[in-house]
Amino acid sequence: MVTVVMEVKVLDDWPIAEETCIRSEEGMATRGSVKPFVNFNAKQDAELLRKAMKGIGTDEDTVLMLLTSRSNDQRQEIKAAYKKAFGKDLEKDLRSELGGKLEDLIVALMSPPTIYDANELHKAIKGAGTEDKVLIEILASRTCDEIKNIIKAYKKEHGGKLEKDIMGDTSGHYQRMLVIILQAKREEGVDESRVEKDAKELFAAGEQKVGTDEEKFINILGNRSAEHLRKVFDAYKKIAGCDIEESITDECTGNLEALLLAVAKCAKSVPGYFAESLRDSMRRAGTDDETLIRLMVSRSEQDMLDIRAAYKKKYGESVYCTIQEDTDGDYQKALLYLCGGND
Repeated sequence: MVTVVMEVKVLDDWPIAEETCIRSEEGMATRGSVKPFVNFNAKQDAELLRKAMKGIGTDEDTVLMLLTSRSNDQRQEIKAAYKKAFGKDLEKDLRSELGGKLEDLIVALMSPPTIYDANELHKAIKGAGTEDKVLIEILASRTCDEIKNIIKAYKKEHGGKLEKDIMGDTSGHYQRMLVIILQAKREEGVDESRVEKDAKELFAAGEQKVGTDEEKFINILGNRSAEHLRKVFDAYKKIAGCDIEESITDECTGNLEALLLAVAKCAKSVPGYFAESLRDSMRRAGTDDETLIRLMVSRSEQDMLDIRAAYKKKYGESVYCTIQEDTDGDYQKALLYLCGGND
């Protein structure tokens, strides 16, 4: 049985769920800001979207409010209902009616999460140069099961092997770490007998010696479970007198440094890692809209509530307020709906 608690806004004669909290029988709340819309009707939604885009001009408010208040599974149903009712591709119509950053955001919402990740990785590899930031963000933060599904989706969508394509675009220790992550075979649980040993080996591989044994960092951070790594990092701090992130920064450089840092931060807290990534996308000179869109779309049904909490704790302001200050127009409205509320 599922109990739904929700607040509703009304736009003309149809409801929009502003924020819902869905609890299962076990009492666990899902941690996304976007939830399945309660009184969902795919055919009705398809008709509302068609009406909003038909004729001269587009009712952007209806489009963005509807699509940001439906879950991804529901958006797939709307796509199918739209094609059945009107013989047209909803995504193509959205592209033709919207523009700029709002178009990028709304179209991103229309892909199933695994396909979206696969497409983002493909774009990062196949463009001019390599968008290493995208490779690092996605591969460091996804679970083993998610990575396996991304590999399958990549093969289906792009006809190639993700590992092979990444190897063709990367090199050295950085490539080796990415390949280990792509095996999606992280150990499970905590091996108490190995915690202290791993911490000492990391210390010996970096702070304690001249030069760095990158292989040791790669092997431990690439293969141990998040739970195990958290205990290793605690033990490491006692031995080294500093956090593992400080040692990685001191001992490594370039993309390997960025990847190892991301893995360490995700082992400690995935929402904490994404809170930092959101901050970086907005609080520098200019807004990194590609990253901002990717983060808001990919985490809106996963852990946005936890990301918001981590962000507020670390930076003393809400994600919502930062978005308000860094963006504008319909693009801002859509981002704020995905954010789900002010803290």
